[in-house]
Amino acid sequence: MDIQEINQFANLLEKSTACLAKWQDKIIVVKYGGNAMINEELKKSVMEDILLLNRLGVKVVLVHGGGPEISQGVKLLGKEPQFINGLRVTDNDTISVVLQMLAGKVNKSLVALLKGKGIGLCGIDGAMLQCKKLESEIDYGFVGDIVKVNPQVIEIALNAGLIPVLSTVGVDENGQAYNINADTAASEIAIALGAAKLVSMTDIAGLLRDRFDESTLIPEVEVNEVQGLIEQGIIAGGMIPKIACCTDFINAGGIEANIIDGRIDHAILVELFGGKNGTRFYKKG
Repeated sequence: MDIQEINQFANLLEKSTACLAKWQDKIIVVKYGGNAMINEELKKSVMEDILLLNRLGVKVVLVHGGGPEISQGVKLLGKEPQFINGLRVTDNDTISVVLQMLAGKVNKSLVALLKGKGIGLCGIDGAMLQCKKLESEIDYGFVGDIVKVNPQVIEIALNAGLIPVLSTVGVDENGQAYNINADTAASEIAIALGAAKLVSMTDIAGLLRDRFDESTLIPEVEVNEVQGLIEQGIIAGGMIPKIACCTDFINAGGIEANIIDGRIDHAILVELFGGKNGTRFYKKG
């Protein structure tokens, strides 16, 4: 390396060290899904980021979905996946597929990429995600609402220097398994752990003023602005519950929540180290 390269490296190291110091020894919950989970190269990139953060002293908890794999499993049974209002109708056959694909195949494939540092868990382990059947005018089957999070198993893993990889299957008091929305699970887990940061990986650039124009990205939103953005129609559709999970986390004491673009390489590192990626939600004061 010549003098110029050394100076550039030193400047980069100084900036990255300052960004990292904010999150060292803190818990960050990452909700992982979308294209970053389907594209094999992006998947490897995400796992490399998480491994690096683990080595640098950041406590990362990975919460994942697995919608495409569940749908594929349902089709192998000769059935068509059914959704109503964005929620998967989960009958007896489907909850069996959820357990096999989400808590099994998908979870373990992610753990394998973490090269001995990952530990695969689901919400049934240690009654981590205690839930009840979702109350609704529509019967969604075995779709659950979280009533309590028991974070003890996650904390044991974190204190051992491991990376918990959690599939979003919960259990009720009778031992019945339920499918749980991954955004909701990530938010509730982050709250129970007293996490500093919640990151949600998506297939969009973040919150857009015009959902058809990525140049209209809103980089920061104070939580008290959210209702106004809903009334203006800027936050709409599936973004309403996703952002509600962010605001719930912040109102419970989290420092910040981020909806980031998981389609780009090293999306988590770009956001954590001060790059422009997605929308940051925070609370003044």
